Amino acid sequence: MSEAFIKLDAVRKVYQARDEEIVAVSDVTMDIEQGEFVSLVGPSGCGKTTLLKILAGLHQQDGGTVSIGGGGVSFDPSRDVGMVFQAALLLKWRKIIDNVLLPAEILGLPMGEARERARDLLAMVGLDGFEEKYPYELSGGMQQRAAIARSLVHDPKLILMDEPFGALDALTRDKMNLELMRIWRESRKTIVFVTHSIPEAIFLGTRVAVLTARPARMADNFRVDLKMPRKLEVKTSGKFGRYALRIYRLLGLE
Repeated sequence: MSEAFIKLDAVRKVYQARDEEIVAVSDVTMDIEQGEFVSLVGPSGCGKTTLLKILAGLHQQDGGTVSIGGGGVSFDPSRDVGMVFQAALLLKWRKIIDNVLLPAEILGLPMGEARERARDLLAMVGLDGFEEKYPYELSGGMQQRAAIARSLVHDPKLILMDEPFGALDALTRDKMNLELMRIWRESRKTIVFVTHSIPEAIFLGTRVAVLTARPARMADNFRVDLKMPRKLEVKTSGKFGRYALRIYRLLGLE
């Protein structure tokens, strides 16, 4: 078998808070194949975002090993990683296309090619015609679409998403779930997606990784066998319900 695209082996992270150490991540081991959509779910404060920051090279783990694509994690701006946060974090003084181009500028990529790619990506996320608008002229869901386009503009191998739809209303969130599923199927990027929503984790993921309460340990890591492309009605199926019950039981939420 080929080696996994991402390998986490006994990863540990400890924060220093005044005169005590806080163990955020105790022991997480997981392999992620290229092109997978992995949903990372667990209680609030259990270390999900910490794991994303380690994968992004924003934090250094205090134990264990992390590799992406067979190499170590870069602690400089990386072309291999794109990030989407809970808030879109668009710069209000820049037009939408200029916001999308920001990673290409930081990485020093050829701007002519990047601008053409940015326009293609905005069309892919349903924002064709909004390139010259400012963030305040877009709805919250549209701003998150722009943030997703921004995460893809430098053609990274890995997309890390930290509760990107957590601030949206339920109907917009469902719509964005469908949109993200379409974008993932078209781009075939590897995605690690943090969420507190168990239904969202199951609906989006090809695999769901369940973390325990802090300090985070891997409670379960299973493949989601639901037909692609997924439609919202799959949430009413018996198989979907059994996956949800499996997670509820692991988190003590029966």
